[in-house]
Order: sequence, then structure tokens, then C-alpha cells
Amino acid sequence: MRRRSLAVAVLLAAALPAEAAEILTRPSGRSVTETLDRLQAQATEGGFAVVARVPHAKAAKGVGMDLRPTEALIFGNPKGGTPLMACDQRIGLDLPLRALAWEDANGKVWLAMPDPETFRSRYDLGTACDGPIQAMRTGIVRLMDKATEP
Repeated sequence: MRRRSLAVAVLLAAALPAEAAEILTRPSGRSVTETLDRLQAQATEGGFAVVARVPHAKAAKGVGMDLRPTEALIFGNPKGGTPLMACDQRIGLDLPLRALAWEDANGKVWLAMPDPETFRSRYDLGTACDGPIQAMRTGIVRLMDKATEP
């Protein structure tokens, strides 16, 4: 019985949309690089500092391995992150923000970022952090939408 319950839970989790899996995901009609270029430009215009850009596929190639186009962008703004860290400094494990663009096996490009709403259950965030979490989520959604719009 326990195995069956575990199997059902695993199947249900796999069937949930990406949004329910703590990740915000958007399809993009552009290449991985173009998608992240647009996200980086939007973030910079919005006052975010880019910490790093990680070309995963290029790194894989450097060690003789193949990986479909995949790049990450790490960026943040202390005005948005500091109020959350004041509630629980461990949230620094999730900040600065990260975005990942990748090309799937069918050639479709995707952009994903962690959903800040998940910080509520992961950390000891009281109601004082409701506003900053909502503001961060709104900003992320706006950045992702602009980066992936046609």
C-alpha cells in the first residue's frame, strides 16, 4: 500500500504544470541567447544588477560533452531582496534571482525562474514579507513576459 501511495504521488507531481512545481515558465519564440539577452536588457533597465551569465552548453562543450542550448542569468536588486532577507536571512540561498533559458528536444525555447511564492513555505517569512514577495513575483512575471513576447 505504501509503495502504491508513493507511486501515485510521484505520478501526480510529474503531471502538475510547471507553475505548480514552484517554477514560472514561459515559451519563447527566440533563441536561448536572444531570450536571455532580452531578459538581461529588461532587468538592467529595471535597476537590477547582473551578477553572472552562465553558458551551460558552452561549458559542456569545453569538457567534450553535448548539451542543447542552455544558459542561466543571475541578477538582483537589493531594494527587492533585502526586505525578504530581513525576514529570514536564509532566503539568501535563493537570491539573487536566477533565470534559465533552454532549448528542448523539439527545438522549442523556454524561459523559467523560481516562483517567489515558494519562499513562504521554505522560510520563516511572516506577513511582513507578503508585500515584498508579491512585488518580486510581479516584477519577475513582467520581466519574463517582456523577454518572451513576440
